[in-house]
Amino acid sequence: MTTYPRTSRLMARGTAFLGTEHAVMCGAMSWVSERNLVSAISNAGGFGVIACGAMTPELLDAEIAATRERTHKPFGVNLITMHPALFDLIEVCDRHGVSHVVLAGGIPPKGSVEAIKGGRAAAKVVCFAPTLALAKKLLRSGADALVIEGMEAGGHIGPVSTSVLAQEMLPELAEDHLVFVAGGIGRGEAIAGYLEMGAAGVQLGTRFACATESIAHPDFKKAFFRASARDAVASVQIDPRLPVIPVRALRNKGGDLFNAKQREIAGALDRDEVAMEEAQLQVEHYWAGALRRAVIDGDVENGSLMAGQSVGMVRREEPAADIMAELMNECEAALSRR
Repeated sequence: MTTYPRTSRLMARGTAFLGTEHAVMCGAMSWVSERNLVSAISNAGGFGVIACGAMTPELLDAEIAATRERTHKPFGVNLITMHPALFDLIEVCDRHGVSHVVLAGGIPPKGSVEAIKGGRAAAKVVCFAPTLALAKKLLRSGADALVIEGMEAGGHIGPVSTSVLAQEMLPELAEDHLVFVAGGIGRGEAIAGYLEMGAAGVQLGTRFACATESIAHPDFKKAFFRASARDAVASVQIDPRLPVIPVRALRNKGGDLFNAKQREIAGALDRDEVAMEEAQLQVEHYWAGALRRAVIDGDVENGSLMAGQSVGMVRREEPAADIMAELMNECEAALSRR
């Protein structure tokens, strides 16, 4: 068994929190982070996270059970805070004894953190913190750990780069709290740098999206293999009234279709046909459908190819265990050179 003494020492708080060999979380990628990839990452010593997305409680129940059949190692579940059945989903996680719940997509609604931590499983709560002020608020509200994710990431993104977030937030938070860094990480040398700055661990999504165990369509994976960092672009907001969170994906016709969808929804707002909350839900449903077309159906022209800027480092299909070993070897070598 390969050991990573320097890396393990710096990851000690993160691995103790996650219950894993390596403090490497896999970002929750809708349609990709399901039973096969999640279990493979956990079996490789990392921490897989099921992307609940728009799943119903019944679907999540089946997904957790199927993942449990494939691994005895810890894994988590990512829940979207705006999901209309959020508290039912929390109950499903609790019933299965899920150890960690990741809340994403906005400020956790009242009572959600308490429901997760106060259940029979007494699960840990991980929240995304885009600013230092919000990070402190989330910690006061009961978050057990934070993920700070920069704009280099794939999917929904904030406006600030990972390196700037890390410099601003780790010195303030990392001594007393668990902070995982995400966004644009594709090699172990970057992991080493954030660990030395005080991070408890890291989160990667794009690097694992094309793992052998990923159910993503072969054409989806080929698009990743062909892409460079500059091909992963952020979506634009067409109407200032629409609270559209930018999404980073590979440039294709699907981006133009999203702009047309925004204009359609804005027109419905003009005619008072939808409320603002419903308009935002329509945007989210669009992304869910567009992502499915790309990941599952292989429609790489019209679907959404969500990818972070580290996509240029994804060159071939390989097992999750090999990806994990490569990252850890690179990290340990970098720390040894220090």
